[in-house]
Amino acid sequence: MNEGSGFLLLRKGYDLQPPRRCMSGEVRKGERIPRREPPAFDEVNSFREAIARDGFIGTALDDKNQYGPVAMTVLLIIVAAITGTVIRLLG
Repeated sequence: MNEGSGFLLLRKGYDLQPPRRCMSGEVRKGERIPRREPPAFDEVNSFREAIARDGFIGTALDDKNQYGPVAMTVLLIIVAAITGTVIRLLG
């Protein structure tokens, strides 16, 4: 039964969590996970300026500006390349 509909409070037998009436935080209609406030950041004009001002780690991991997801993707590519190289050398 869909507990989001609010009609019946029936849960599946293998669901070990007790039923909850409400969730903390803001929950929009049709969503089950509450949203958090976005982190505060200062906008910059380019990715290069973001790296120069906040550093690569500050941009990627701390979301100090709007280029955090881009820097995180670049960081993922760098880590994947290093991991692939190490695996290739060991194999």
